Amino acid sequence: MVEITQLLKDWRLHVIVLGIVLITEAVGIIELTIGPGMIVLLPMLFAIVFGLILYFTPIIKEKQSKNAEPIITIAVTLLIAKIGVTIGPDLGNVIAAGPALLLQEIGNFGTVFLALPVAVLLLGMKRESIGMTHSIGRESNLGIIYDKFGFESAEGRGVTAIYVFGTVFGAMFYGLISGFLATFTPLHPLSLAMAAGVGSGSMMAAASGSLIAAYPELETQIIAFAGASNLLTYATGLFVSIFIALPITEKLYKLFWKWRGGENQ
Repeated sequence: MVEITQLLKDWRLHVIVLGIVLITEAVGIIELTIGPGMIVLLPMLFAIVFGLILYFTPIIKEKQSKNAEPIITIAVTLLIAKIGVTIGPDLGNVIAAGPALLLQEIGNFGTVFLALPVAVLLLGMKRESIGMTHSIGRESNLGIIYDKFGFESAEGRGVTAIYVFGTVFGAMFYGLISGFLATFTPLHPLSLAMAAGVGSGSMMAAASGSLIAAYPELETQIIAFAGASNLLTYATGLFVSIFIALPITEKLYKLFWKWRGGENQ
């Protein structure tokens, strides 16, 4: 309780955060069209960039940096609660989405079986690779890793790095790749809309925007499928990560690290 009180008394931190929020909200959403693709720059991205720049100035001191760490955990906890409240009323829509959407979580294992071997065997990463590769590292995955390993753990640093990277570059990649796939491949735009719901609002918005630009007559269906897919990622992806993906990642990490000749960790 004393620690929380001290955090609330750090007026400099709260003023800086409020200033960043006001500036980024004033900038708003910026959409850039590149060929058949679209890049959507959301205020969240600007907030990360501004915060990073301020970190290397005298405006933010070490005290503010340390005080911000536990607040991140609290904020993610509130976000997870909000996600749970959002999912409940829409369970009927989730069930009506059909087996194709329900099976989409199988795709999450790509990060485990493809990225983890590269991280450990080729790049020599240690336990941070668990946080980096057990999922694509969105908000719910931050909560899982922070809760189990702690914010300052190697796993916590790994998932935070992927979350920031995904926020900065993920929306750009999804906005571009969805437009090119919709234009130059025989994949149905609604299947691409389903793929847009990876658990990130910025990625979904960027991908959906490109698909709508390519198929304006399917705007309603694209939004519906992308939204249902995103909802399912929150609803089922959280449990898939907790009970399946994360345990598998930990076991494979130990196996790969043993193959590499490292000591037990």
